[in-house]
Amino acid sequence: MPIYEYQHLKKGCLRGEVFEVVQSVHDRPLTHCTECGGPIKRIISRTNISTPKTNSELRDLGFTKLVRRDDGVYENVTARDGESKMMLRDKPETYPNLKKTISD
Repeated sequence: MPIYEYQHLKKGCLRGEVFEVVQSVHDRPLTHCTECGGPIKRIISRTNISTPKTNSELRDLGFTKLVRRDDGVYENVTARDGESKMMLRDKPETYPNLKKTISD
């Protein structure tokens, strides 16, 4: 379950000005503190999203990354075995083989 941050609108609660509450995503936001009963509001918190950092991590996850090198010329920086490193517009034989990476 996600952890939401709430901020007191008035000072004086033992929980502090900002506190965390574990809630379901389906629960309505709290409007009053369960400790002091004072008014509170839910605030936007920073989230932790892990994204691949390298081209090899992207390739291992099944992604294809194309980097534009010229008009109609793209470099496949995540090329797999048997795939062309360069992709040229209007030359389908240079396109990445998506059947290798996409399955039902």
